[in-house]
Amino acid sequence: MELEALEEAHPRFQSLGASLLMISPQTEEQSRIFMEEKSLTMELLSDPRNRVAESYNLVWTFPEELKQVYLEMGINLEEYNGDDSWRLPMPSRFIVDQGGVIRYAHVSADHTVRAEPVHTLEALREIVKVKG
Repeated sequence: MELEALEEAHPRFQSLGASLLMISPQTEEQSRIFMEEKSLTMELLSDPRNRVAESYNLVWTFPEELKQVYLEMGINLEEYNGDDSWRLPMPSRFIVDQGGVIRYAHVSADHTVRAEPVHTLEALREIVKVKG
């Protein structure tokens, strides 16, 4: 749902001069399949072994019991991500200016809590207004 909402809002981000980039620990092949299945046009970058997420302290490791639940549901992160770490990045959204400064951040340790695109757009509008 979140990605579909971001895809719908993508033109509004672009109209404010912003690019939307997603970063995923999935393999490039898994990412390509995912993007095609969801008909997403945003750019998806691969972060093998969560190195970028780790550099921002945004990685968590699945507890063994949760790993078993996922495997029983047919979800095998080893296949999706191409490693056996069973680590994922925390849901995060950032607005980074052209100088590399983070101007907005939303991070949640709860994978069910995500920033709404409308809130990110509001933050972007404020940043653009201040700079303009």
